Amino acid sequence: MGKQVMLSIEHYSKSYGEGTKAAEDVSICVECGDIYGFIGHNGAGKSTTIRAVVGVLDFSEGEIYIDGHSVKDEPMACKRVTAYIPDNPDLYENLTGIQYLDFVADVFGISTEEREERIRQYAGLFEITDSLGDLISSYSHGMKQKVAIIAALIHEPKLLVLDEPFVGLDPKAAYTLKEIMHEMCGQGTAIFFSTHVLDVAEKLCNKVAIIKQGKIIASGTMEELTEGHSLEETFLEETFFEKKTKDGGGL
Repeated sequence: MGKQVMLSIEHYSKSYGEGTKAAEDVSICVECGDIYGFIGHNGAGKSTTIRAVVGVLDFSEGEIYIDGHSVKDEPMACKRVTAYIPDNPDLYENLTGIQYLDFVADVFGISTEEREERIRQYAGLFEITDSLGDLISSYSHGMKQKVAIIAALIHEPKLLVLDEPFVGLDPKAAYTLKEIMHEMCGQGTAIFFSTHVLDVAEKLCNKVAIIKQGKIIASGTMEELTEGHSLEETFLEETFFEKKTKDGGGL
């Protein structure tokens, strides 16, 4: 019996303006325990797809299911089990770090005991404990990103969605996040994240999809896609030399 599917994107398309398609017939399947990398050039359609997954962007073509629930028809059921870390966190800057984390914990109904334990754990790991009493408006971009990460982890999501999560993080924080991602996947969480840092994706992911001009041009396990080459070599070959599309990863 196969692993449970946590995220299923089925023939998703999104058009802007005069029929320009930012995403076209995108299909991706992320199972529990997967760290699934979504890679492509800037403007390839990564963020458009991710924003549809997390309910930020409406869409009419295709279907997206999270834990068996339709993003269109059952948005609250999807949001209860999902955490989203955008590439540029937009936090409530008139709150302190701890006030913001408490607010998010309240939204998800996390008990006082559980939230205190998780905030203590993650704030320690990201070395921001002493700054949680400061206003978010005083934080650097990296600090805001760390608070956004802690807020995303506070309700122990079944699906973690990240858009370029390592941009803006210092090396130690990036390493810490990778370790947390590995640990979460070991516990059955599904992770879907976009990146253009190919060496990070190669070391971290067990599955990957390459998107070019809104279309998935290759997908599958890391072994299937690279076939003994580096992910960078595979990516360049797929995106620049129009190699025959590989299939896999539940498509």
